[in-house]
Amino acid sequence: MSKEETFISHLIELRSRLVRAIVAVLLVCLCLLPWAREIYAILAQPLMAALPQGGQMIATDIVGPFLVPLKVTLLVGFVIALPYVLWEIWAFVAPGLYSHEKRLAAPLVIASFLLFLVGMCFAYFLVFPMVFRFMAGIAPEGVAWMTDIDKYFSFVLTSFVAFGVTFEVPVVVIVLVRTGVVSIAKLKEARPYVIVGAFVVGAIFTPPDVLSQVLLAVPLWLLYELGIIVSRFVVKRVEESEAQMEHDLDKADAESK
Repeated sequence: MSKEETFISHLIELRSRLVRAIVAVLLVCLCLLPWAREIYAILAQPLMAALPQGGQMIATDIVGPFLVPLKVTLLVGFVIALPYVLWEIWAFVAPGLYSHEKRLAAPLVIASFLLFLVGMCFAYFLVFPMVFRFMAGIAPEGVAWMTDIDKYFSFVLTSFVAFGVTFEVPVVVIVLVRTGVVSIAKLKEARPYVIVGAFVVGAIFTPPDVLSQVLLAVPLWLLYELGIIVSRFVVKRVEESEAQMEHDLDKADAESK
């Protein structure tokens, strides 16, 4: 088979897997559509619990009450279908990887998905209630603190992405160390810059209050430290595996002679 035919066959396979992944997401979303209002109510619960008695959200857009629950349902459907989407990506990439790369890549993909979910849960169950109670507590007397449902969804989505990506830091650190891009010693030397950068990231991707910035910056720093610790074990295990392989090869050569 020529290189051109091989390239075309890969494109066809990629298209097929993308189509299957998109269909899977859409099927999950269609199954969830009848409960779109209930799903949005669950998403809005942290804010509703923090609003004063009788407080509510508003919709300033005519189609907002329809589109926002639909967007939330699409988001939830994508998260539910994400394991299958990742499996399709893995099935496309895996044939081109070496065996040792497969052993490392599969756990990293699974860990990335789980850590992203943990980041979203951290934002929903811990950060949102604390931030919303803080905001409600500092509202001036006589001010009705309400928000538009579309702006609330945008805030939640941005927060989910920010905290989800933040919780991917250990995976990024492990990959950088495993591929030889950076050493563990360099990561330790960069610790002060990482701490400062964590607070800068917290200031950019969270509301302008100290509490939410700290709630993003501190986990980012701690996860960086966790990545260094895990990387040390990964490097040690890889070195032991390579040493064992080299020993086996030397033993096989000696026996053949």
